[in-house]
Parts: sequence; structure tokens; C-alpha cells
Amino acid sequence: MSGTMRKKHLLAGLAAAGVLGVGIAAPTVAFAADGGTSTPSVSASGSASESGSGKDERKQQRAERQAEFAEALAEELGVPTDKVTAALEKVREARKPADRPERGDSADRQAALKERLAQAVEDGKLTQEQADAITAAAEAGVFPGPGGRGGHGGPAGK
Repeated sequence: MSGTMRKKHLLAGLAAAGVLGVGIAAPTVAFAADGGTSTPSVSASGSASESGSGKDERKQQRAERQAEFAEALAEELGVPTDKVTAALEKVREARKPADRPERGDSADRQAALKERLAQAVEDGKLTQEQADAITAAAEAGVFPGPGGRGGHGGPAGK
């Protein structure tokens, strides 16, 4: 290999390392600028069996962040915190999509799945054995997504 080719390869490697370094450093700097406080969405020991307590913990963390935001905004604007909180809640309710129904709990989703599967069997799209297998898989948490162990389409615990 000629000296010129080695230099080109070396420069290309250094350029790639530099781009990678910037890609890693930029989020780190942004994180440090935020004060370094992070609230992970899943605990390090979080698993599918802890989904109920994990949801409650996430809801609590979200409520705390929203309260902190309202307090900071109230201080910045020079108005009472309760007035800011009420205004934020009003805006949140107004922006809620009207055509999107409230999401039921796991039992409601399981019941709705069973109804859809029964209809598919009745329509001849599935056999009863297939519907039973799907129901068993859903109850075991095999399917990712809402109601399954994987959350919104991701693998469990990730």
C-alpha cells in the first residue's frame, strides 16, 4: 500500500472518530447544561412483572415534573402557581383529541381482543384454535405494544 493511501485511510479513520466523538459529546454537553437530572422511563431492575408499579412510578414522576414546570413558569411570569397549573390543565384538556377514546385497563383491552377474535371466527377469518392461541399469547404478554409486555412496540425491558 502506498504512503498516500495510508494517509487517506488514516485521515478517513480520524474523521470518522471525530464525527463519532461529536455525536457522543453533544448529548452529554446538553445533558450537563440541563443540570444533569434525569428521570429514566424504566428502572434498572424493571421487568414485565413490575409493569403496574412502574406505571404508577412514572405517573408520579411525570406529575412531579409538571408541578416543577408550573412553579418555574409561575415564578418567571410573576403569577401564582395555582393559576399557572389551572391554565396548563385547561390547555391540556383543550388539546386532547376528541376522536381518541380513553384507553381502558388491561382487562378491558383483553375483553375487546376476545370480542374481535370471536367476530373473526364467526366471519370465517380464523379458526377457534387460532383465536384461542392468540388469546393465550396475549394473556402471556407475548405481543409487544399496548397491553403486551413490550410497551409501545419495543422489546420487554428495553
